[in-house]
Amino acid sequence: MEKEKHQHNKEIDSCCSHNHSHQHEHGDDHDHDHGDASAFKTYLPAIFSLVLLLIAIALDYFKVDFFTNYIRIAWYVVAYIPVAYPVIKEAIQTIAKGEIFTEFLLMALATIGALALGEYPEAVAVMLFYTVGELFQGAAVEGAKRNIKALLDVRPDTANVFRKEKYEIVKPETVEIGETIQLKAGEKAPLDGELINDSASFNTAALTGESTPKTFRKGETVLAGMLNLDQVITLKVTKKFADSALSRILEMVQSATSRKAKTELFIRKFAKIYTPIVFFLAVALVVFPYFIVADYHFQTWLYRALVFLVISCPCALVISIPLGYFGGIGAASANGILFKGSNFLDVITKINTVVLDKTGTLTHGVFKVSAIKSEIEEAKFMILLASIESQSTHPIAKAIVSHHGDKKLLKVNEVKEITGHGLTAVIENQKIVAGNTKLFKKLKIDYPTVVDEEVETIVLLAVDDKYAGYVTITDEVKSDAKQAVHELHKNGVNQVVMLSGDKTAITQKIAKMLGIDVAHGDLLPEDKVARLEEIKKDKTRVVAFVGDGINDAPVLALSDLGMAMGAMGSDVAIETADVVIQNDQPSRIVTAIKIGKATKRVVYQNITLAFAVKAVVLILGAGGLATMWEAVFADVGVAFLAILNAIRIQKMKF
Repeated sequence: MEKEKHQHNKEIDSCCSHNHSHQHEHGDDHDHDHGDASAFKTYLPAIFSLVLLLIAIALDYFKVDFFTNYIRIAWYVVAYIPVAYPVIKEAIQTIAKGEIFTEFLLMALATIGALALGEYPEAVAVMLFYTVGELFQGAAVEGAKRNIKALLDVRPDTANVFRKEKYEIVKPETVEIGETIQLKAGEKAPLDGELINDSASFNTAALTGESTPKTFRKGETVLAGMLNLDQVITLKVTKKFADSALSRILEMVQSATSRKAKTELFIRKFAKIYTPIVFFLAVALVVFPYFIVADYHFQTWLYRALVFLVISCPCALVISIPLGYFGGIGAASANGILFKGSNFLDVITKINTVVLDKTGTLTHGVFKVSAIKSEIEEAKFMILLASIESQSTHPIAKAIVSHHGDKKLLKVNEVKEITGHGLTAVIENQKIVAGNTKLFKKLKIDYPTVVDEEVETIVLLAVDDKYAGYVTITDEVKSDAKQAVHELHKNGVNQVVMLSGDKTAITQKIAKMLGIDVAHGDLLPEDKVARLEEIKKDKTRVVAFVGDGINDAPVLALSDLGMAMGAMGSDVAIETADVVIQNDQPSRIVTAIKIGKATKRVVYQNITLAFAVKAVVLILGAGGLATMWEAVFADVGVAFLAILNAIRIQKMKF
């Protein structure tokens, strides 16, 4: 991870590394005063050169007597050296590494050539403005990186843990699983843990982007970074510091910056080809006119070639593109959406088919027993059903056990779980079967035909292969699910598909309610894979799959873009997905698409702007209609506009 991250930072900073070398010597500036001092030292050479240049221009303008010949030359050289030395040094170092044609070489040749031609003010101004542009570009990139991390790195530096009959302040890294930590009102959870209090209210915005307070009940998991709002509470730690949900999110965000979009990779490759071409065109601009121009003046054509070199510098383009993607990743993070790489910001703009899991994605996945239909005594029916379901971790099984309450459970033996079907076991020497109608058909256990007419999720029970009854389970549809489907259709998605392991009747009912185009029920995990493969046979379809469970991992991996739903989604789903939505709102799928499109729009605006302006000034420069002043202002101006445009993404409302 660190190696990957370091390599990325090295690439991103390549255009402006000479401006950051001093900063890196001072390490990370957490101290405010030290940071200000370091920043001032970084800008000092540019300030010094600017002051000398302005004085020199004033002395030239007023034709001051002493400011002639060697004094004038020496003055401009002194003004040139502070800003030129790092650039020339960088050019030499990159040549030594085998990278000959870089923007450092272009700027060094252009300004040294201008000095040789006696264009001293222009030579200093070009290098000065190039340096200032690089400083601002570097600051913008570093700022974008800090903003992305600051959005999520909200873990407290300490934890109040109960040890030796008292609470003591320790580093969160030292707290073990099972220990108890205390949070006062206004404090953030340093680690993941189960709530010991009966209830508590938290602001979860740091993880989910959702500012509305959320109430947690006893036994529910509170995640690191969530803000305790109204009382002193205690948590039983369930994960170590490094394994907490927030640590995992931070790791994802940091690694995201190393996965580049195709546009970004193309621009980098383009710059490597473009720079030597520009260099040789500049040489040609000096040489070829000698053979075709009647009144050839070497100095005139050399000056035009130097202007050509200045305006052709690709650094602004190379920096502004990744900065645009940084902005997109930062904007997504602020909205509780984590893109695991800028490449996925590109992919999401092409999505025309969204495949959704039902439970936990479109519905809350919080199940409740709504009705009991038993053929035997209800109390006996429920104790048998709750006892066998206690052996499963499925949300429906947990709902049944929860409905049974704290009543005694029976001893369960010989448990077998049949994925997607149910359970078999032996309780009090009786063979017990609990599951769906598919399991009963598989085991050839008869049940009333009325059961098939149920439009709710059901769990049947059989005792010694004889049908004993069933319970109906309800799961509430999320409040924004219908709006999410509507917005998906409005934002370029022409087919919304729902896949569910639930009964077909229930699946179709929910699909009709939400306006979903195609829905399939009664699916096992392997059936979901088969359905997705079937959709992908149509090569025009770019498919996003959205799910939250362990059983969704295969389809998440198979889709063009996998999206894991919910802060409480399974670790496997979150690890497999390309995009993680940190709350339970399906409407955030639409937000992710909008952010992807806005990012792409800004990136293409920057590319178009840079090429258009450079092309115009290159032609003017080659024709002798643009001086170095126009060239440097055009180059720096394009850089500033591109940077401001890229940063704008983080200010947008989605």
